[in-house]
Amino acid sequence: MDITTHMDKEAVTTRTGSGEFSSSSPALSETENTTPSVYTEDGTVDFRGNPAVRATTGGRKTAAILLVSYALMNLAFYGVAVDLVVFMRRVLHQENATAASFISMWTGTVYIFSLFGAFLSDAYMGRYLTCVMFQIIFLIGLVLLSFSSLFWLVEPSRCGDNQRQRPCQPPSQLGVVMFYISTFTTAFGIGGYQPSVATLGADQFDDSNTMERRSKLAFFSYFYLALNIGSLFSDSFLAFYEDKGMWVMGFWVSTVAVALGLLLFLLGTPYYRHCKPSGNPLTRMAQVFVAAFCKRHLQPPPGEDLHEVEGEDSETQAGIRKLLHSDQLRCLDKAAIVTEEDYHAGKAKNPWRLCTVTQVEEVKCILSLIPIWMCTIIFSVEFTQMASTFVEQGTAMDTNLFGNFHMPAASMSMFDITSVILSVFAYNFFFVPMASRFTKNPAGITELQRMGTGLVIALIGMLAAAIVEVYRLRRVEAKDQPSPMSVLWQAPQYMLIGASEVFMYIGQLDFFNEQTPDSMKCFGSSLCMASISLGNYASMLMVSAVTSITNRRNKNGWITKNLNYGHLERFFLLLVVLSVIDFIFFAIFSMMYKGIQFQGREKDISPNYN
Repeated sequence: MDITTHMDKEAVTTRTGSGEFSSSSPALSETENTTPSVYTEDGTVDFRGNPAVRATTGGRKTAAILLVSYALMNLAFYGVAVDLVVFMRRVLHQENATAASFISMWTGTVYIFSLFGAFLSDAYMGRYLTCVMFQIIFLIGLVLLSFSSLFWLVEPSRCGDNQRQRPCQPPSQLGVVMFYISTFTTAFGIGGYQPSVATLGADQFDDSNTMERRSKLAFFSYFYLALNIGSLFSDSFLAFYEDKGMWVMGFWVSTVAVALGLLLFLLGTPYYRHCKPSGNPLTRMAQVFVAAFCKRHLQPPPGEDLHEVEGEDSETQAGIRKLLHSDQLRCLDKAAIVTEEDYHAGKAKNPWRLCTVTQVEEVKCILSLIPIWMCTIIFSVEFTQMASTFVEQGTAMDTNLFGNFHMPAASMSMFDITSVILSVFAYNFFFVPMASRFTKNPAGITELQRMGTGLVIALIGMLAAAIVEVYRLRRVEAKDQPSPMSVLWQAPQYMLIGASEVFMYIGQLDFFNEQTPDSMKCFGSSLCMASISLGNYASMLMVSAVTSITNRRNKNGWITKNLNYGHLERFFLLLVVLSVIDFIFFAIFSMMYKGIQFQGREKDISPNYN
């Protein structure tokens, strides 16, 4: 695909008919002309490489295609993930701690692959081709998982049901190998796909246009909503049938969902807006560090005397907006000092000795985001408990509801999804209008304030989980039987975590997309996924460490094979303590943070994120 940038725009005085997502937020600052031109003004092009026409590309219809496709992908992903811990216990005969650790590692791998997908997208392939490639890989992984379950794992057919009436035979070595190959192939596919589709969706809205920028504010809420709507089907219907031993059917349903999602994504090809890959961002960052080191003995001059390129050689020709100089990390400014040697080099300047202000500010931007990003990892540790310890806690409770109706423990995540869906609409249509009256912020509160609120709500959710576990243990009648306490008592902890996601994860997507330079937009989206990844790995290490330490001297540990002999509530309380410490650091780093400043939007984007 020949995607090139364009700079020439034709201004018109009539409004085009393109529609975008509506938002209940008050109008943003009218710092630019609200009358749109025929073409987009952010450098995007159509699939033929021509300047993107505002009326026929992007906007609400194109974003809707991406959202439906994304929902189908997540239906498939959660169709595998929701009962994977139960599958490993019943079919692969793994213990609780082992299964929980694997789920954390597997989910972490899903999101760590997002960094690789973001790198390919930003540097070489672009969002569209990256999405297509990783969707195909995801499809291949699900086909392998379906076949391996059919022929080597689920023996006899429909074994591993919730009533233990048909126990599975020990899996063959080939079956176990195929299980790990297929699950990690799916992890690679969905992980590489997610940051690219998030950024491609944001690309459908032109930041230079007030109406489209307002729509972009709402996009990430609907993006996360699509994720949860897709997973709702998996957490209800698929989890119900898989709990009855219909594992193979569940995996094939996920496979078909990916095939349909890929087909729908391809059908939208003529309508997408594309951004040209801007080259290897790692090279651009490395050049700044090398150039600054070479000039480490020089004293940086005022910002206006630093090197920047104008005209045809400017980075804006490649669709990269210039960044204004900032006073933080002044040591990196040395990379943009023009020495006598650089001056006499003319146009043949060595990029490893002289960088532009925009390049330097890109590095400053990424470095300033790292402390805040690290503070989101503990939240992801709490989030991942829904797929591991929450499920194990639920299986040790009474799952029979309303007579003979059985609620699989994994299906309790429906309360999380329901909470997310309700919270998204409540946030956009009630909270934002009310908050904006007091804060004068069109978004209601800043992204950092939104993320901090999510940290507090998640903390309360873990406290609720600990309280439920205390009462569950008190009501245990026989150590070898589940507690008669109803699994519905888990609903508050799931709903609190769901509400916290709306604040934390949507806030992260919006914050990192807005606060990263144009050359690293996919990287910004991947930071949210990477946070989830490291949270899962951290959860795995915590479970292993807690199990190892608390099982010493022949004592029952906190997380045991039979939770009736353990103290899972202590693990939840440990997370509460860590969350309090994490929130304190997050508040400190948030008050120190200064927002990114794009040239031409100095008055429109407020640097106050405290």
